[in-house]
Amino acid sequence: MVFYFLPGCTYTKVRTCFSFEFISRFLPQKVQLLTNCLLPFPMQAGCPKSNGTTPVEPLYPNSTSGELFPWAQLRLPQSIHPIDYDITLNPNLDEMTFTGQSIITMSRPFNELCEVKMGKGIGNFHRSGGLLGEGPVNKVNVLEYKPWQQIAIKLPEELKAGQRCVLTLDYSASLSNTYDGFYNSSYTNKDGTKSVLAATQFEPLSARKAFPCFDEPAFKATFHMKISRKPEYMTLSNMPKAKSTHLSNGRVLDEFEKTSVNMSTYLVAFIVANFTPVSTNVSDTLVSVYSVPEKKEHTVYALEMASKLLEFYNNFFDIKYPLKKLDLIAIPDFLAGAMENWGLITFRETTLLVGQESSPLEKQVVASVIAHELAHQWFGNLVTMNWWNDLWLNEGFATYMQYTSLQAVLPHLDIGNLFLSVRFRVLDKDALNSSHAVSTQVETAEQVEEMFDAVSYEKGASILLMLNASMSGSNQFRKGIIQYLKQFRGRNTDTNDLWNSLTQVELSTQQQNVSEMMNSWTSQKGFPLITVSIKEDQVTISQEHFLLSSDGNTRSSRWVTVATECRQMFSLKTKTETLKLPGKVKWLKMNYRNTGFYIVHYGDVGWAALTEALSTNVSILTQEDRASLIHNMFALSRLGRVSFQQVLNLLSYVSQETETSPVMEALFQLNTIYRLLDKRQESGLAFLCFSGSFCVLSPHFACFCGSLESFYVHFAFIMCIFVIIMCIFQ
Repeated sequence: MVFYFLPGCTYTKVRTCFSFEFISRFLPQKVQLLTNCLLPFPMQAGCPKSNGTTPVEPLYPNSTSGELFPWAQLRLPQSIHPIDYDITLNPNLDEMTFTGQSIITMSRPFNELCEVKMGKGIGNFHRSGGLLGEGPVNKVNVLEYKPWQQIAIKLPEELKAGQRCVLTLDYSASLSNTYDGFYNSSYTNKDGTKSVLAATQFEPLSARKAFPCFDEPAFKATFHMKISRKPEYMTLSNMPKAKSTHLSNGRVLDEFEKTSVNMSTYLVAFIVANFTPVSTNVSDTLVSVYSVPEKKEHTVYALEMASKLLEFYNNFFDIKYPLKKLDLIAIPDFLAGAMENWGLITFRETTLLVGQESSPLEKQVVASVIAHELAHQWFGNLVTMNWWNDLWLNEGFATYMQYTSLQAVLPHLDIGNLFLSVRFRVLDKDALNSSHAVSTQVETAEQVEEMFDAVSYEKGASILLMLNASMSGSNQFRKGIIQYLKQFRGRNTDTNDLWNSLTQVELSTQQQNVSEMMNSWTSQKGFPLITVSIKEDQVTISQEHFLLSSDGNTRSSRWVTVATECRQMFSLKTKTETLKLPGKVKWLKMNYRNTGFYIVHYGDVGWAALTEALSTNVSILTQEDRASLIHNMFALSRLGRVSFQQVLNLLSYVSQETETSPVMEALFQLNTIYRLLDKRQESGLAFLCFSGSFCVLSPHFACFCGSLESFYVHFAFIMCIFVIIMCIFQ
């Protein structure tokens, strides 16, 4: 059998008492551990397949020593699973290095022959060994395969099904300077002195840079952390501190409680720093916000918001937050906006700290980020995707719940309009050929990193909103996700598990099959263009792929779309369907409140009727519907389906507009046109464009009361501010 590792460390000790092979991936300056099993030399996934008559030899690469390296895949097999990690770390913040010991308890659940594999990305292993039962410790040989950053350690015995083994690894490495893994950072105090700290950022593939581990989301285990430090520092990890011991070398060893939940490696976190907390107790959970001592007074708002949101999620999900503590820590030098480590959420200072002079917008940003990360404590931490191809199960849900929770906790904020604008922007991105399906196959580290984009986050949230709006009853969606969380608590899932849970809730009321509907939205990229044609009392609706750019290899795409006409819903499952109305109508507005993830084209006659209706009575449609008409019209203009004159005809009603979202959408779209013209050095056309726009939008800029040139300057300024706002919230 084979232990499969991914550290970049040096072995000092190899201990085992059974015969197997230990494989470890080498990632320069990192540690990573991934463990699994595979059939040793019979044919396996990833090898050439037999034609049924001639057996095919598996293709294994050669190690650096020339021996055959016993593994040929990027992903780990499932035959051996970690149970528990006992990790001791000794960071040296003077030399920016650390040593560590990782004791990993594993089991083999299956009965076939297997090889154990782990991940590694640290500097050097010094010693490693395995213990089977009460047997003796044996030395092992190490093989290395540099192209895949892997090493293999041969051991002498086969691990039996149901049997446990304990692997001990001693290693050393440098603290990372790239803001991932176990990395070093620093900040300057008010008196000019420099302070240093060490923190972690493991998502998606960097836990291996801090300790050897099975670095895939599906390999959940418990963790028992011990970290030594100088007396002037403090340490934090996922669990509360159990005890501190003064060592003979003058350092202090902090030992943390063993995690009360099984966790994926990317959610493990620890920090060595000199920070100060403010704390409160919420439903038997100690909630704390940490910052550098000089910014302690800036943590009060974050503590207030975290407390309110924790209460909201405890009630909304009908599952209490499972850990004893919830720490939120503002790190001065942090690359990600925030990271949802279970029990120890890390933030940039700008996304957690609020000063006395902070603007309402800055407070809204902080509240949004906290809401997002706290939602992850259920979606992502309690229930985790099997692999990164379903990242949207984490990020799409957290994004959706971010807006849902803030609408309830902070109703005075304009969160609904913000979410509306976010949906418009992700439609624009998903209309490009470079987009991808919400759930798509990924294998390499580069492909995994690419999944952290607007499709996983904003489109994921958008299709959840669409599903919620389409389900029968106002509470069906919530019932479905509660059932999903309770059924898969502590486990890993894929997209179908979510759809099945929601389908069970819907079918109980003889409603739609959620799986049938939603698979079409997660398995293919893009979204449909719904074309509506009215003839007397009949409405013909057709769908096609809305694609702004194409590589020439277009394919037929179909979505099961729950379309809404005012407040009526119907399902479009084929390319074209015809509906009969109770009577003749002058116009029809689809996609009520823009809850659906699609664009609607009404044809020349339909657009003219809607334009006339809005000019007569702006309140005939909701502000979301008015904003969506503006967005859809501009999108169709880019596609060449409507003329720009039709766009301006629609915008003529905006002089009567009383709400923010339609005006802001018009400004955003006009700014896009300006930038295109300016990029082509068509300054004259750009000026004419905005001169015409001024006539349409002038009532909203009465404060300018100057020349068209003055409006042009102020308009550009407003658009710059708006683009900055959009960047912040996306």
